[in-house]
Amino acid sequence: DPLTPPFIDLFPKMQHRPYNSPDAGVLGAAFNPVKADGEDVASMRLRYIETPQFHRRRDLLQQLDSFREKTDRVAPMDQNYQRAFDVLGSSRLVEALDVEKEDTHIRERYGRGTAKHIGDGAPLWNDQLLMARRLVEAGVRVVTVAYGFWDTHGNNFNHLKTHLPTFDTGLSALIEDLHARGLDRDVLVVVWGEFGRTPKINKDAGRDHWAPVQTALLAGGGLPMGQIIGSTDASAGYAATRPVPYRDVLATIYDTMGIDTRQMIRDAADRPIAILPEEARAIRELVS
Repeated sequence: DPLTPPFIDLFPKMQHRPYNSPDAGVLGAAFNPVKADGEDVASMRLRYIETPQFHRRRDLLQQLDSFREKTDRVAPMDQNYQRAFDVLGSSRLVEALDVEKEDTHIRERYGRGTAKHIGDGAPLWNDQLLMARRLVEAGVRVVTVAYGFWDTHGNNFNHLKTHLPTFDTGLSALIEDLHARGLDRDVLVVVWGEFGRTPKINKDAGRDHWAPVQTALLAGGGLPMGQIIGSTDASAGYAATRPVPYRDVLATIYDTMGIDTRQMIRDAADRPIAILPEEARAIRELVS
């Protein structure tokens, strides 16, 4: 359905550029997610012009495009233009992003948080989690959310005292909500970052970047839940039992989506690219 893009990105624009979501990489611009910053949902509505005028402008753009020489760069952009026109011409996504239409009791269960950015990171904004559920119900297959600020090189413990309860409220509400709506077998919730934090506290009462070990939370997707897979040593510095590499978490996600990671994909230059390394395997405790 062209009115429900397969991939919606709710990441707000953050000051620290590496925090912002990447594009589709080797797949090319045609596969970039549709940006739908929750703080600027109005940009997805037709404003200042009437629908007939909007369609005339689209027709004019198509005529101008016909004079351009088609290149590898132009073709994906044409697809992006079409997706944008489809979104602007429909109210479906705008309605899905409008949490004001949600039942008050459910909104309160998610908690509100705040749309204000934390430091140079994302806001503690639980409405994003509710938007994600509404988008999935509207037919979107993948939704990404950036939440809070976790780069606690200083003042780690006081920082987490405010972050964790707010996040716990929103995340638990999302999981409960998906179960209540019978979506838990179809929707997989994945919570993780790009690395862990040092087991030792630094001089500023903070934790620095730590690559050897971290945690990831998976819920739903029809997978057997209620498990803790693997463990660390006493200081939480290194894996002690059943280490799970990143590639296997990704393989598990792809498996729930019905994507065969042994297949090759073609990049924008039509070169074959492996989806994951050959040794990647879905986590055996989660898949049959």
